[in-house]
Amino acid sequence: MADTVGDFFWKRLSEWGVRIVFGYPGDGINGLLGALNRTEEPIEFVQVRHEEMAAFMASAYAKFTGELGVCMATSGPGASHLITGLYDARLDHMPVLAITGQQARTAVGGHYQQELDLQSMFKDVAGAFVQQASAPAQTRHLVDRAIRIAKGERAVTALIFPNDLQDVPYEEPPRKHGTLQSGVGYTDPKMVPFDADLRRAADVLNAGSKVAILVGAGALHATDEVIAVANKLQAGCAKALLGKAALPDDLPWVTGSIGLLGTKPSWDLMMECDTLLMIGSGFPYSEFLPKPGQARGVQIDIKPGMLSIRYPMEVPLMGDAAETLRALLPLLEQKSDTSWRKTIEQGVADWWKDAENRALAKANPVNPQRVAWELSPRLPEGAIITSDSGSCANWYARDLKIRRGMMCSLSGGLASMGAAVPYAIAAKFAHPDRPVIALVGDGAMQMNNMAELITVKKYWQRWSNKTWICCVFNNEDLNQVTWEQRVQEGDPKFEATQVIPNVPYHKFAELIGLRGIYVDDPERMAAAWDEALASDRPVVLEVKTDPEVPPLPPHITFEQAKDFMAMLWKGDPKESHLLADTARQVLASVLPGGHK
Repeated sequence: MADTVGDFFWKRLSEWGVRIVFGYPGDGINGLLGALNRTEEPIEFVQVRHEEMAAFMASAYAKFTGELGVCMATSGPGASHLITGLYDARLDHMPVLAITGQQARTAVGGHYQQELDLQSMFKDVAGAFVQQASAPAQTRHLVDRAIRIAKGERAVTALIFPNDLQDVPYEEPPRKHGTLQSGVGYTDPKMVPFDADLRRAADVLNAGSKVAILVGAGALHATDEVIAVANKLQAGCAKALLGKAALPDDLPWVTGSIGLLGTKPSWDLMMECDTLLMIGSGFPYSEFLPKPGQARGVQIDIKPGMLSIRYPMEVPLMGDAAETLRALLPLLEQKSDTSWRKTIEQGVADWWKDAENRALAKANPVNPQRVAWELSPRLPEGAIITSDSGSCANWYARDLKIRRGMMCSLSGGLASMGAAVPYAIAAKFAHPDRPVIALVGDGAMQMNNMAELITVKKYWQRWSNKTWICCVFNNEDLNQVTWEQRVQEGDPKFEATQVIPNVPYHKFAELIGLRGIYVDDPERMAAAWDEALASDRPVVLEVKTDPEVPPLPPHITFEQAKDFMAMLWKGDPKESHLLADTARQVLASVLPGGHK
């Protein structure tokens, strides 16, 4: 039997190094699935519960391996379900290939069942390269270009295969006019700015007396280089959420996360610096960076489109973070004045004391900060931590101390709900020997994450390390939005939109053969983490947390405080609790002695 288009397709992906595909079956890809079933290539198909989750897993796999993430879906609704997860990859600059089916070539254009204009649909999210195959000999160069562009541009690409093409005998492209002869292979280049630009950057950094550094995902593989530059400049360093693992939090001059989910020392660092070095970060909130004109700026990024769009940089440098910092380091002068760094270190030390006090404060019943605070010292070596969007991301950002060798991530640019569990599943397929922990709000669990626990049930026994924990913050509230309504809009909690049903997530875990642990006593939190980490199978750790513990930004403006008090005046369903336990915290930063 001659090789079909489907047979060739999987051989070609294997030659490119693809070893895992996240997806869900359907008749639009039956030819490809049949070929995958009979292939001898070492490619595993991971069956998810929903195509959106497959795309999230492909994005996370790329984040946790640095390799191409691949997801697959049938035509019509299967293809459209991929979109959200693909946008997660696109906004975080991850190399992902999406593969979908399509109706037969003879039916396209005939308003056929499940016929969507997939090229148009994917054009934005996979605009770097999206093509629909029409002939067998076209398959080779479509695969080669889709993968090379995804890897080289760190972008999402998409390939669409009509179902009647997948089983057609494969033909190599003939060597004649109108055909292409493509090949396999791509290696990232060494990308470093010119010497003259490095000297300009060094001049700016050497002239500064209060240097602040901000690192993002682009600095994840430049830890040693960032430390060396920071020590030479006597700088403090803040971390964007996607760069949380770029620097360990046991360094006394690392101020932690920045922004709405950030820390007070990161705010102070940015408000008081005279020089800003930004490395591999697209951190979006300019109001948390120095005021324009306050600081001279140097930025390093591998994508030109990300340069000088958050802060007007004096020297924007296009290059790989580690390579560029290595080239820059000999040009930097060792600063002897340590007063700036000592100020930073004192602020960091004070912050961790404040964080502990906040985490251990009484709540009804469990303080959500305490969940992350108790986990932090118990994190196993080499752990991978994922977080969902929502209020749980605040505690992930502020209260977890990441040590060297750990990995962590979340949906950054898209900030989508529902990413933590698929991210944690992908982490296990990327690194089956490492412990994985997901921090998830109950809203995300109800939206789509509960179903993916079934995927965990399907695959966990093949993982060499069995530690996989989904920690659910059950507060019966879409909490981040509730607090945004209160503080940003000055509106009381809108219960019709914010209150969600109470679901026994730990019991669902037990129902499908996983371990379930329930905590509603803060004094049992530490022991519950110990129990979960010692389990011989995946665990759902459900914690009944207090929705009235505010996920406050590091700096409350006077306008936000006014809105908050206006909300109390209008009448909030939880007004008495808010007045007693929360108003003092919200107002603290705008009272005399606080930030203005």
